Formats: sequence, structure tokens, C-alpha cells
Amino acid sequence: MSTMVDSGPRTVYWHRELPPFEAEPMAEHTVEATSGRVPDTVAHRHELWDRCRMELTACADARLEQEVARLGGHHAHVLDEAIETRHDGSSGEAWLHGRFTYMLYRSSHHRDVTRIAGSEPIRLDRR
Repeated sequence: MSTMVDSGPRTVYWHRELPPFEAEPMAEHTVEATSGRVPDTVAHRHELWDRCRMELTACADARLEQEVARLGGHHAHVLDEAIETRHDGSSGEAWLHGRFTYMLYRSSHHRDVTRIAGSEPIRLDRR
């Protein structure tokens, strides 16, 4: 098992992991993600499932980070997930599709800086 080094607050927190205490909830959102395709076969089913699950989680993590940045937040706390197996009979492939519900948070210690043409930056406290 690998050891994680704590380098400060992360962006994505899964289920029982909690975002920083000072983070303020903004809104609940949903993202979708898919894994790569694998052969739809009985052989090595567990290994293929594990591979798809890891890929799906990595893809969802990347999508969550993109959405947090796009929506102007700082953290996402995944609250719920629905994962389905998808099949393509013509190609003989299967993959996982996930829908992840999360709460978007912003950190109260972050300050927005707005610049008006020809003036000094104005600091806005979003509390």
C-alpha cells in the first residue's frame, strides 16, 4: 500500500473524505464519465472489471477537477455514484459508465481579485 504525502488541500474528496472545514458549499452538481472499452468476455472478468473501475475513477476525478475550475469552486465532495456496465454487441466490447453527484465548495480563505481598467486591484471577500 502506498503512502500519501499531505501537500495541502486537494480538489476532489470521495464519499467519506471531507473537504476542508472552512470550505463553503455552493451547489450540488452531477458529472458523467466512462472507462475505456475491454473485451466483453467471461475470461478474466474480475481483472477487466478492476481495470475499468480504475479507469472510470481516474476519468471521473479529472472531470470533477475540470468542473470545479469551470464553476469557480475550489473543492468537490462526491456524495453519490451510479455505475452501469455498457455493452456493444457488434464489437464485443464492454465498459463502465458512471454518474457522480457532488457538492461544489469554495474555500473562504480564497479571495477574488477584480481589476477595473486603469485602477488598482479590488479584493472581494466572498463570504
